[in-house]
Amino acid sequence: MQNPTTVRAEGREFVLEREFKAGREQVFAAFTECEHLKHWWGPRGWELTACKLDLRPEGVWHYCMTCVDKSQGDYYGMQSWGKAVYGEIDAPNSLNYTDYFSDEEGGVNEELPPSYTAVHFEQTESGTKVISRTAYDSEESLKTVLEMGMEQGIRETWDRLDEYLG
Repeated sequence: MQNPTTVRAEGREFVLEREFKAGREQVFAAFTECEHLKHWWGPRGWELTACKLDLRPEGVWHYCMTCVDKSQGDYYGMQSWGKAVYGEIDAPNSLNYTDYFSDEEGGVNEELPPSYTAVHFEQTESGTKVISRTAYDSEESLKTVLEMGMEQGIRETWDRLDEYLG
């Protein structure tokens, strides 16, 4: 692994930082195009099996991750649907969105907390530093998703992105 992902919880925010050895435009595209996302989005053993993305303010990214790894036991075959609604987009510098757990039709799961994510892409001498700040409505909501294994899942996801970008 070239650069580990820095992860920290600050109050009701979950912050990720990592430098990738690829140009800013390439990294931004990896975050915003289904043909790239299908190669890395999700933790190890999970695949992006559905992806529809409309990258514009008020546009929606609706996706499904499916566990394809039999060694993950009860998770094997499980689907996890998500829906992101984009806010501001300043390609290739930044974007933000509100993220929801959803169903196959895009209906929001009201039992799980939504989040607001702002992602910044900073060109560096050796690549692109990505800073993602995800805010929840309360510290309790952040605790709920952390207890679901989100930290391990996002570390694996960003490791997969690093491998994909090569």
